[in-house]
Amino acid sequence: MAFHFCPQCGTKLLPDFKFCPSCGEKLPCANPDGPITSSVELFTTKEHTSPTSSPISEAKTVRASPSQSMVYSRPPLRKTTRNSLRLDNLSIKDAPSAVTFASDNATEEEKSMVQATPPKMLSATFKTDIQGDLSSPSSKSPRNVKGKGKRKAEEAVEGMPFSSPILSPHSKSPGKGKGKKTKCIPALEPLQEGTEVTDTNGKKWKLVKLLSNATTELIYEVLSTNAKESYYIIKLGAKDGKIFNEQNFLQRAAKPASIEKWIKQHKMGFIGLPQCIGFGLHADSYRFLVFQNMGQSLQSLMSKQNRLLSEVTVLQLVCHILDVLLYLHSNEYVHADINAENIYINQERASQVYLVGYSHAFRYCPSGHHVEYREGRTPHEGAVESISLDCHNGAAPSRRSDLQSLGYCMVYWHTGVLPWVTLTSPEQIAAEKNKYIKDVPGLLHYCYGKKKVSGAFQAFLSAVMSLEYSEQPDYTALKCGLSEALKQMGGSVEQPLCI
Repeated sequence: MAFHFCPQCGTKLLPDFKFCPSCGEKLPCANPDGPITSSVELFTTKEHTSPTSSPISEAKTVRASPSQSMVYSRPPLRKTTRNSLRLDNLSIKDAPSAVTFASDNATEEEKSMVQATPPKMLSATFKTDIQGDLSSPSSKSPRNVKGKGKRKAEEAVEGMPFSSPILSPHSKSPGKGKGKKTKCIPALEPLQEGTEVTDTNGKKWKLVKLLSNATTELIYEVLSTNAKESYYIIKLGAKDGKIFNEQNFLQRAAKPASIEKWIKQHKMGFIGLPQCIGFGLHADSYRFLVFQNMGQSLQSLMSKQNRLLSEVTVLQLVCHILDVLLYLHSNEYVHADINAENIYINQERASQVYLVGYSHAFRYCPSGHHVEYREGRTPHEGAVESISLDCHNGAAPSRRSDLQSLGYCMVYWHTGVLPWVTLTSPEQIAAEKNKYIKDVPGLLHYCYGKKKVSGAFQAFLSAVMSLEYSEQPDYTALKCGLSEALKQMGGSVEQPLCI
């Protein structure tokens, strides 16, 4: 017995059925002298690789020859593959158009039979704006959507019929992703010298001299209205910029009382942490922090001298910074942006070295639980020449990140060379760092050239580059190795820096 199939839902039918028992669709009358036709609208995607073509992909209706059999053919199932997610726009609309399954050579009677029962179907039209760069970072494909949003997007495409339009790659993701978007903070306009700002305690500060003018921060020498001499500096940033993260760190982990307690417990005379003595908002667009004057940045001193640092000086600097990192890491934070701009030296007391600039500080161990390695943060945050490979990859910085950044810095301060200093692309810089992460001898050979490689540098770098993500470094062993090398060269950590 020959069976028929419903052209609408595909249900198997007996020959004498006039209506489909499943969907209720009226069945076309069988013509023994002519062909039995069924209708299915097929779609093919034609991709244009030429950048000058207007549509990248367009909908096409395929005409098929009528079947000569008395048996209805089952309509092929329509399925949109996940590759369709790569398209920019997918507009869905009802298309109650006439069936176009008859061939061009069909008779008028056959054509009239084909157009007798138009099926209720959905047509999908694919449109893409070729002016958009699909490979650019700003073009966010739904395939990259994380979490529940990704699964929902895929299920909507695989299931038929479509229940909702597919989101454009340029639109926001349907789910909450783990990665954070970097806010676009406009460049700061410098304030006029003589402007007064008032902190949260009601104390007024007068801007005396602009010391540094960067894109995202301004540093002024300031004078308290009740004082005759200036012993303070003020750092201004956008109200909603990274300076808020620094303020949060200073209020949480760098309170003056906590620093004093640490100094007494470890029998230290000094630790190079900045102490914030005031903060507030100005003109509803600036956030500011007030510090004691800590001297000049290492970068400005090296630029003035126009020379590299000696090995003794570098070892002294690293020992001082290790003291600060031990405090930070013990208080659940990492610095995440160690470079010469964020190291200040008090020239009146040349043995006082400060580690400043906590805009990228991160709480890596909240409540004593180390965060897991997970890529999803904004990649390449910080000074790209010295940040760790973890930061390049968009992972949260950990203790090894600070120590690896310090290792890159000490080599550069002494030799003036790193394999990636001439590169401008963060991805290329990350690739170079990845190349040498397990080849410390090769890195030092590249930087030193024909000069003798420092044994202290190689031992320090080998130790920090081999650290696991959540491993606790041996700060004592690291500092003892550097101190011993200093003694062999006739220096010590307590001596004033020769800069």
